[in-house]
Amino acid sequence: MDVQRVAVVATGVIGASWATVFLARGLDVVAADPAPGADAALRRAVETQWPAMEAMGLAPGASRGRLRFAASPEEAVADAQFVQENGPERLALKRDLFRRLDEAAPAGAILATSSSTITASEIQDACARHPERVVLGHPFNPPHLIPLVEVAGGRGTSAEAVGRAMDFYRALGKHPIQLRREVRGHVANRLQAALWQEAFHLVATGVASVEDVDAAIAHGPGLRWALLGPFLNLHLSGGTGGIGELFAKPLWQATEEMWRDLGTVSVDAELGRRVADGVAEELATHGGRERVVARRDAALLALLRLKAEGAPR
Repeated sequence: MDVQRVAVVATGVIGASWATVFLARGLDVVAADPAPGADAALRRAVETQWPAMEAMGLAPGASRGRLRFAASPEEAVADAQFVQENGPERLALKRDLFRRLDEAAPAGAILATSSSTITASEIQDACARHPERVVLGHPFNPPHLIPLVEVAGGRGTSAEAVGRAMDFYRALGKHPIQLRREVRGHVANRLQAALWQEAFHLVATGVASVEDVDAAIAHGPGLRWALLGPFLNLHLSGGTGGIGELFAKPLWQATEEMWRDLGTVSVDAELGRRVADGVAEELATHGGRERVVARRDAALLALLRLKAEGAPR
């Protein structure tokens, strides 16, 4: 899909990061957001994120000067070839917004939503003109650094639209995956949710502190997951016979016993305070939020470079 003109609708944390990606790949970007001061906030965000794009390598023609802010979503999408929507996770709002985008965007433009939990099927029937062009294009935060994009069509989405979206994200240097079936939360967020549930349960039952739960992932399996993912890691854990022989071993039976022992938890006010206090203590240990974010992003860039040079995934 040869896209040169992209519209970014809603420019909060995710939308601003998407705008940075598109500009860094040499595209023209028209953005819209009704929030007061959104234009200036977007430009500050792009300015802040641009050095990371320079470190990763800019495409020919990449320029922050190719960003324009429009007075309305309709104006933003009027000449767009691809639309990336990033509005609040509220179904009624998204349905009304997509109705307006569908009316205003050229017939050939793809309409993609960054929604974390709402599916394409839930919003596309609000589009009277071309519901077949509505797709899920869910990034992982922050989109200007993390390659993953989850792509899915709704009940009325054409295979062509899904294919064009996959091609577009690949051309950006992203790693899109296609969901074969819509599901609440898609793939990566559901995997995260499962881990978070047990993380909160371990803190709630006094097994470990907030900081130690974080350390257990950051200094343990998280290092391997960044390279291989759960199934390949499991295969390598199975010895010479790999995953095919692992399921017959006592270690796997112990794993299934742990599944049955995993906790369920609801974060009430008391647990919420405990975890928030634990995170505050952890941040203080590491020098505060800004320092943690800066170190995280620098490490992500280094890891991405290593992966590009031949890491397994």
